[in-house]
Amino acid sequence: MTTSAELIEMSERRSAHNYHPLPVVIHEAHGAWVTDVEGKRYLDCLSGYSSLNFGHGHPKIIEAARDQLDNLTLTSRAFYHDQFAQFCAGLGDLTGKDLILPMNTGAEAVETAIKVARKWGYEVKGVEPDQANIIVMEGNFHGRTTTIVSFSTDPEAHDNFGPYTPGFRLVPYGSAEAIRQAVDPNTVAVLVEPIQGEAGVLVPPDGYLSEIRELCTAQGILMIADEVQSGLGRTGQTFACDYEGVVPDIYVLGKALGGGVVPVSAIAANRDVLGIIQPGQHGSTFGGNPLACAVGIAVIELLNTGEFQARAAKLGEVLHARLRELIGKGVVEVRGRGLWAGVDIDPELATGREVSKALMARSVLAKDTHGSTIRLAPPIVVSEEDLVWAVNQLADALYELNTA
Repeated sequence: MTTSAELIEMSERRSAHNYHPLPVVIHEAHGAWVTDVEGKRYLDCLSGYSSLNFGHGHPKIIEAARDQLDNLTLTSRAFYHDQFAQFCAGLGDLTGKDLILPMNTGAEAVETAIKVARKWGYEVKGVEPDQANIIVMEGNFHGRTTTIVSFSTDPEAHDNFGPYTPGFRLVPYGSAEAIRQAVDPNTVAVLVEPIQGEAGVLVPPDGYLSEIRELCTAQGILMIADEVQSGLGRTGQTFACDYEGVVPDIYVLGKALGGGVVPVSAIAANRDVLGIIQPGQHGSTFGGNPLACAVGIAVIELLNTGEFQARAAKLGEVLHARLRELIGKGVVEVRGRGLWAGVDIDPELATGREVSKALMARSVLAKDTHGSTIRLAPPIVVSEEDLVWAVNQLADALYELNTA
């Protein structure tokens, strides 16, 4: 049997170093637990950055994928297929929107939203050609395409990838007044994460999303909510925007929409916005393929029960209550909603990566971001007992670091 060490060495030698993974090699997974090549089990508290909201190998999702594999996997959008209509109708009903434009990855969905907003601005709002601007937030993470990194404030994502795409205005996250001051007659959209994930699970002030919605309506501009990480049950609601009763003009969805099986993303909007896209103006060979749609249908059916949203809300209360007990014991701050938490570690005690490695030694998988922050986002199927156990492992790791 090839060992973890051998596989890691080969990976480092033969792959580009665009990631810095923890030194674990996963072989199989079920529910909230994964097993490495040596047979050691770990509780997955990252969930593929919210791609695995329903756990590894959810029976309903796997069944849908297997059934579809036996029939049809790809047609391209040159033809209709028998899964497409139900997927679009189901996701339209879930979001309350008229139309769906399926893609594959979250970044593709964000790019699609940007293109739609610009085209809408020129053809509906009447902005002069090539003058449209979109307001975006400092600390954002929407993907890694050249256009998206053009407005990133993360040096690792941004630097040395220029020349950069113009047409974006950066403002501080959490300030509706900053957005108001940045709006001009050429503004076509505000692009916002309801909770900033990569920045450390930052929850904006109460009323922020409502103010953005009101501002966009008053100014005649589109509100685009990037719910790729925050949506589809993760926060205890179907969408993080639901906490303020806000409905954006465009939802951007991905990650969990593929059920942890295949990449599936989409934007959802009403006909007066998304209807501006005509044949040949945007597309994807794999976007909306039969396998993706079959998996997406299963995901939508799971969400329609409300079970996962309620479970994430209930377990989220347990998670955050237990994490707050660690403040002053190596933890500086805890943020998040539902089964999603950003935990700031005292930088004088350890880095986020050091704590993540200490957790890995205790059979818990988490990941750091921005130096001293770790993110916890276990699958929604995690048991309460396992969830409490995981936080106890963090408490033990911090105690050892404090007493070393």
